[in-house]
Amino acid sequence: MDIADTVAPKSDQQNYDDYLPGPKTVTVSEVRVPGGDQPVEIHLAEFPGRPFKPSKSMRRVLVAAWGADSKQYAGRRMELFGDPSVKFGGQAVGGIRIRALSHISKPLSISLTTTRGKRAPFNVTPLPDAPAIVNPIDALGQALTGSRTLAELQAAWGQVTAAGHGTNPVLVAAKDARKTELAGADIGEKEPA
Repeated sequence: MDIADTVAPKSDQQNYDDYLPGPKTVTVSEVRVPGGDQPVEIHLAEFPGRPFKPSKSMRRVLVAAWGADSKQYAGRRMELFGDPSVKFGGQAVGGIRIRALSHISKPLSISLTTTRGKRAPFNVTPLPDAPAIVNPIDALGQALTGSRTLAELQAAWGQVTAAGHGTNPVLVAAKDARKTELAGADIGEKEPA
């Protein structure tokens, strides 16, 4: 029995701990630039409501590979992995790094700052291109049916309604069916509307 889901962090973003079991290939659904300490949010089709917030080094990799216009990123794919050597405040705390990217024709080596005054090459390999998600309804439906708890289902339904699809009969049916399945498990979470 796989218990990896039981150790998943409860968070509103991707975390290093999410990648302890291994790398994940994800699809960019949208990029937002809210500013602040983590100025870029890369929303992922596979994890609605839990964006990847890349570090400055990983943003430099994206700009070098895909260009500065983040509007072009939707539908592109990344392989992300957890790197335990990532430091913050001089301490190794772990972080999320990019291993491979779609829409590049050859491996890239980008010189990144590792510590003050030191740089090292960071390598990214090509990830085979896959068709972009053409229909956002499909991605929203996958988020509903892939919910593991009623809380996740409620968050996924929040994404559906925020996207203006709360009356879509296919999505309503998917939500209701998954709610029934999860309620049958009697896990005691708050039910979605």
